Amino acid sequence: MRRLDKGAPLRAAMKAAGLDIPSLAAKTREIDLDGRGISRSLIGFIVGGGATAREECSDRAARLISTALDREVIDLFRPAVPLPSKSTSTQEKWISRSRKPLPAHLMDQRELASFLRKSMSWIDAQITEAKQQGKVWPGLIYVGSSRRFDPHAVLEALQEQRQPAA
Repeated sequence: MRRLDKGAPLRAAMKAAGLDIPSLAAKTREIDLDGRGISRSLIGFIVGGGATAREECSDRAARLISTALDREVIDLFRPAVPLPSKSTSTQEKWISRSRKPLPAHLMDQRELASFLRKSMSWIDAQITEAKQQGKVWPGLIYVGSSRRFDPHAVLEALQEQRQPAA
């Protein structure tokens, strides 16, 4: 469940009921069938208004707090909206984010990292992962003992990875 209005209705209900965090925690223990209730620290996170406040809590916690405050759950919380399984945003071409033109020459690892806006260690990890799968990372070319990268092949492979699975 997600608290409404950054917890303001919760704090108002607590004030109206004359409860502070410790007394609300004790009341949740009284009404909980298991006798566990909700800890003072979790209640503090849920009703708090500061930087450590939590916007979401479990259904159980929302029910216990609402019951302890003698309010309906929907007066204090709303269901957390699940994320869709597929992205609903408009797909954007990956290359379009970069204002740099696609180079026509082979790049070294530093140039490729800068161009992709990734770290050199990310590229190393990708190469290692491909090697463990018995593959060669797309666009990787060894010139002597030096690595060079075909930016066209690298971008094409990255775009294919980003395509949603059908």
